[in-house]
This record gives sequence, structure tokens and C-alpha cells, in this order.
Amino acid sequence: MRVLMLSKACVVGIYQPKLEAIARRGVELTVLVPPAWNDERGAQPLERSFTTGYTLRAIPIRFNGSFHLHHYPTLAREIARSQPQIVHIDEEPYNLATWQALRLARRAGARSLFFTWQNIARRYPPPFNRGERWVMRVADYAIAGTETAADVLRGKGYRGPLQTIPQFGSSETLFAPPENRPKRPFAIGYIGRIVSEKGVDILLRAAAQLDGDWRLRLVGGGPARDRIKSQAQALGVAERLTFAGQLPSADLPAEYHKIDTLVLPSLTRPNWKEQFGRVLVEAMASGVPVIGSDSGAIPGVIGAAGRIVPEGDVQALARALGELHDQPGLRRELSEQGRARFLAHFTHERIAEATLNVYRDILN
Repeated sequence: MRVLMLSKACVVGIYQPKLEAIARRGVELTVLVPPAWNDERGAQPLERSFTTGYTLRAIPIRFNGSFHLHHYPTLAREIARSQPQIVHIDEEPYNLATWQALRLARRAGARSLFFTWQNIARRYPPPFNRGERWVMRVADYAIAGTETAADVLRGKGYRGPLQTIPQFGSSETLFAPPENRPKRPFAIGYIGRIVSEKGVDILLRAAAQLDGDWRLRLVGGGPARDRIKSQAQALGVAERLTFAGQLPSADLPAEYHKIDTLVLPSLTRPNWKEQFGRVLVEAMASGVPVIGSDSGAIPGVIGAAGRIVPEGDVQALARALGELHDQPGLRRELSEQGRARFLAHFTHERIAEATLNVYRDILN
């Protein structure tokens, strides 16, 4: 089985074990990525971290950083070179890159599938709405990251085969609980984009209400960083706050060993709500108790293995943090429940196997 995957997300090294797992299942896999991908945090360069058993190739990209307009000028040459049976387009149906890859796949006689996280029924202006309808009409298969995304896709008119599979899981060996947890002040962690919709200001205000000793560690970059620093000064907790900045993905497993709970306090916006919350999965894999808001997909990821609070509710988040701060036994219990939930649902191996089943369905 020959598969060509187009995926800007796979520039991130800790996502690549899924690709190795797919290749171990007998797939002749070629993965095309840009040399880097740009967003509000800056440029994420390609990390060649897990590349055994498949071909990972960087190709030129145009309009880097534009979700709607980015595309790949040499893609036709790459498809002709690899002669795939399946072109796996790891992009939304309203993207120019998806239209380009789907057209070239059809020209080459290959089957095709696309991926969607879109969990809000957004309506796009021309030409994006027409391109989205065309993709939904002619693609052979679709993968949705969550059931809500699948519902949105059906609601927009997609009638083809569809499976719900997260885009990525995590590695059960790369992310694992530490052998020993050192004695330290209660350490709260946030890992992700420092932007308003992620609710970092809510987290800071909730933490500031805690009694006793605690620290807050923020890992990531983004335009709201300076505002969060000023807020910490105003709340009188600046000395308890640490900014680790944007880190290479290979450094992230160690970050989970530095915290006692991971919080994802996302806030729904008219054009966005949390689509998955990958850091929740990584934290659960690492044996770190998780707290999340009820935005988007977060409750479905956490299940009963953590704490869920109403989004934007500072008092509810403060109570959840206080509960974990005061009860080490509860932290141990949630640590075990989170690790078990991760192993049951969110390993790279499970997601690779589900993806392989989609490939088999397409060819059959």
C-alpha cells in the first residue's frame, strides 16, 4: 500500500511516532511537510525526530502561515515521483492546499481523504465556500478529529465515508510518569499558545486566590505574553510566575515532570472553540492530573479522569486548583486515571491502527 501524506502539522517531532507506527503496519509512506510553519508564536521549523521506516521530505511552500491560502508549488512532481494509491491530505476542506492536492490526486488516479478539526459550522465567502463544497463532493473519505467536527461536516453536506480519529496521539514511552516526584511548592502548568482565547488570564486570576505555596509555569509563546506579565504584577504574584517560552517539542516531555497539574482554561469565541487539547493527552500520559474548561472538545478528552470547570469561571477554577493543592491523594488518583485513559484511547499506536483501517476501506 503506497500512501502520500501532506501535513504541515508533522513538522513537529513529537507527532512523528504516529508516522512510524503507520509504516510498521506495512504502508509505504511518504510524508511531505514545509521546511517550517509560521503562526502567532513565530516559525516552527521541521524537527526530524522520529523518521524510521518512512520518507519525510520538506518541500517549498507558498503563503506560509495562511491557513486558507498556503500551497505547495512542487506537489505535482512529488505525486508523480511516489505514485501513491492514496493521497492523505491532512488539511481542512476549505484550504487551497487541500484543493490542490485533491485535484492532483484525481489526475494521478489515486484515492483521497482529508482531515477536519472544524467544530463550528462556519460559512466562508467565495471562493472558499465553493472549494469546500467541491472537496466534500469528490473526496473519497474524510477523517474528523472529534464527533462534533464530524457533525459539522455532515451538517455542511458531506455524504461520503467518515471516521472520527484524533489527528495525533502521544507516545506512551516518550510521555510517561516520573519515577519519583520531588517535594516542591504546588506547581501549576500551562503549555500552549499565549493568546486570549486560551484563557491564561483566567488561570492566573484563579491561581492568585490559592492559599499556601504555589507556582505557575507557562510554556509557550504568543501575543498575550506581555499582558499576562502585567496582570501578574497587578495581582502581586509575579514572583510565582515563570515563563519558559516556546520550546522544541523534544523538550516537552520533561516539562510535565515539573508540574503537579496541567490546566487548559480555553474560552469559546464566535469563530473558535477548543478543537482537541493535545496537551491534556500528553499530561495524562505523563501522570499529571488535568483541569480543563468545558470549551469544545475538552470534556470529551478528559472524560472522568480529571476536573472540568465552566469556561471563564475564575471561582470554579480556583476551587478545582485548591482541591488538588490540598489533597495529594486525589492527585495520585487522578494521575492513575489519566494514564489509564490515555493508554485506552490516545496512543499513537491506536490512532495509527485506526488510520490504517481507513486506508483499507478506501482501497476496498
